Amino acid sequence: MRLTLGPVLFHWGPQVWRDFYFRIADEAPVDAVVVGEVVCSKRAPFYGDVFPDVIERLAAAGKDVILASLALATLPRERRQMAELAGNGLFMVEANDVACLQHLAKRPHAIGPLVNVYNEATAAFFARQGARRICLPPELPLQSIAAIAQSEPNVLTEVFAFGNVPLAISARCYHARLHKLAKDNCRFVCGNDPDGLAVDTLDGERFLAINGVQTLSHTCASLLGDIPDLAAAGVGALRLSPQLCDMAAVALVFRDVMDGACEAGHGHELLAAVYPEARFTNGFARGMAGAEYV
Repeated sequence: MRLTLGPVLFHWGPQVWRDFYFRIADEAPVDAVVVGEVVCSKRAPFYGDVFPDVIERLAAAGKDVILASLALATLPRERRQMAELAGNGLFMVEANDVACLQHLAKRPHAIGPLVNVYNEATAAFFARQGARRICLPPELPLQSIAAIAQSEPNVLTEVFAFGNVPLAISARCYHARLHKLAKDNCRFVCGNDPDGLAVDTLDGERFLAINGVQTLSHTCASLLGDIPDLAAAGVGALRLSPQLCDMAAVALVFRDVMDGACEAGHGHELLAAVYPEARFTNGFARGMAGAEYV
């Protein structure tokens, strides 16, 4: 089973972003790295100057580099950027919006977890269009994961295995609205919450996290203990979504459990030490409420 690092979903400063990927290149035992701005196109220029260096460093370290598309293209410039990304000619592109697929049809590409692949027929359609990797939506139960993975043996089926679960994306910016700012003049206040901003219910319970125009779970998914069942289901890769913790250490824990060098229970203890702020869950995979942990 392979290990993938997904794109950074949060707004980190360019130097922090660059240094993060440099360390991933040098130290993280991951096979593939997905890079690119998925949530908000306004953030992309911050990384423009360091993007080539990151790509070069990751490729030199032997990582498979995959370029991520935006999850919601609403403006002409965003659609143009999507077309340019799809035509880069060097690296595989991961589509996080079906609008990107018109530029990728009949060429090898990846499907991201923000595209709704809920059954075998949808997976087969994308495979016919050229998809070689499909990261399934994180809310699918094991039974559905197995059905899809086994229906397309020539497509690498990937499962979201660590990180705040992406739940929704919107044209409205929650961060800007919270600070009484317009989306077009947001002052990039989402950067004040580099691990997402917690949202409480009226009863004071932690519920969700917001990240600009994106809604995530407040809890952190961890399918560490589900690895044997995922492997038996035909899953070919696990995806780790970057959080504000030592992701190289997280990747090492997952790799050791995947390789049988570490028991899952001990691995969970190590994860808790690496990311003590997190409350881990795996409910979706077990067909339960996502906030549950089995």
